[in-house]
Amino acid sequence: MAEPRYLDVPAAAFNACYRPFVSAGQRTQIFYGGAGSGKSVFLATRMVLDSLTGRNTLVVRQVARTLRSSCFAEARKAIARLGLEAHFTANLSQMSLTCARNGAQMLFMGLDDVEKIKSVTPLRGALSDVWVEEATQCERADIRQLEKRLRGQSRHKKRLTLSFNPTSRGHWLYREYFDGFPEDRGLLQTEDLLILRTTYRDNAFLTPDDRQALENERDPWFYRVYTLGEWGVLGDSVLNNWRVGAPPEAPGTHTLRCGLDFGYARDPAAFVLASYEARGKRLYVMKEFLQAGLTNDLLAARVKQLAGSLPVICDSAEPKSIAELRRWGVCALPARKGPDSVLHGLQWLGQQDLVLSPDCPALRGELLGYRWTPDGQGGSLPRPQGEDHLIDALRYAMERDSQGQQARVISR
Repeated sequence: MAEPRYLDVPAAAFNACYRPFVSAGQRTQIFYGGAGSGKSVFLATRMVLDSLTGRNTLVVRQVARTLRSSCFAEARKAIARLGLEAHFTANLSQMSLTCARNGAQMLFMGLDDVEKIKSVTPLRGALSDVWVEEATQCERADIRQLEKRLRGQSRHKKRLTLSFNPTSRGHWLYREYFDGFPEDRGLLQTEDLLILRTTYRDNAFLTPDDRQALENERDPWFYRVYTLGEWGVLGDSVLNNWRVGAPPEAPGTHTLRCGLDFGYARDPAAFVLASYEARGKRLYVMKEFLQAGLTNDLLAARVKQLAGSLPVICDSAEPKSIAELRRWGVCALPARKGPDSVLHGLQWLGQQDLVLSPDCPALRGELLGYRWTPDGQGGSLPRPQGEDHLIDALRYAMERDSQGQQARVISR
């Protein structure tokens, strides 16, 4: 009797959060999040099913020996769980799994053997997939080299899959792929890119003890990264309470704020439009612009496009520019500043729930590079360093709120 042509895989074989992506075809796919979220089990199971269709997959970690007890073991368990032992042969010494039905292979290698990676080729056909586990351990050059392995004729669309725990926003992965990613929604899908964030709460197969261990984590960094699956922050970051997210659901409860930091030649002018909900301490940065070479008349036109008739709190160091903006129809008001106003403003911003619109990539870039100055002895001085044009504009915009005051426009 002929073997069945189709394999009936029950929906319960996958956690619900992953089911829509069993056949995802984006060129680059990122599955990240907390510990115990089931992402590695899902990717190993998907890979086994893909091999039945003829896909060849290279599975990579930074160090080869760590693969045996991780991805290689997960793939073998997936084969057993699906009852497919008769359809695969395992080479334990070479760490490879071969589908007996079509010759498709799952190859497991470490980036510590670069020459072997460069010459890797499956027994039949070309590589259609590369899966990089713990991708935060890899350099950008490593990933580029792996992308070059996805070449050759194949009836399958090529895919690069990255999985990891989000260790630090300073990592190249965050800068490369997460521009505009809605962190509060946890899913981004475009024609060529898929990003999914999951946590232990998405894993129906965890035991109560596993859940309790993650929920009881006391270290703030470990809790944020491994329990909540959120991007960690470096210890010397000035502001680390921010994320990219969606606009407020009830904008009527929010008030609008505008801030402007002057610049012209070397330093650009910087403007932000923000929405603030005092009760929930939710500060949503809606719009930005950052541009050098603007004379005050051109600057006024740009500001009016975004601010309209709203008060715009400006750097008080340029009273002449403020006066000119007012003549051009901008409701420009000077920031009050005062002793320690920078540190006070930053401290206040650090106490808010700071959410950035995907339309604010430049502010995101400033926040990533804004650090406390090292003191040379392993500590930090209370003096920030790094680009801060939009950060200053945001401080000015929120100055009245941080000081318990409100800007008022008086007609004369």
